[in-house]
Amino acid sequence: MERRIGFVGIILENREGVEAVNHVLSGHAGMILARVGLPCREKGISVITLVVEATTDELGSLSGRLGKIAGVSVKSALAKERK
Repeated sequence: MERRIGFVGIILENREGVEAVNHVLSGHAGMILARVGLPCREKGISVITLVVEATTDELGSLSGRLGKIAGVSVKSALAKERK
């Protein structure tokens, strides 16, 4: 399967899931090209954006594991396949 460039958007609705999110991300570090985190203290949420290079299976694994963490919302996409 071809590895493609994509992104993952993660919203943490509380601080309780931070350790679990970081644990999942460290387990998938090989696909992460860039990571930007923004704590929105006044709203009580944090936003993390990742740029990744992954197959659809790898991205699905990462998104699925993150989505199982309480208080975490995840959206992801990969660039279209080149023909």
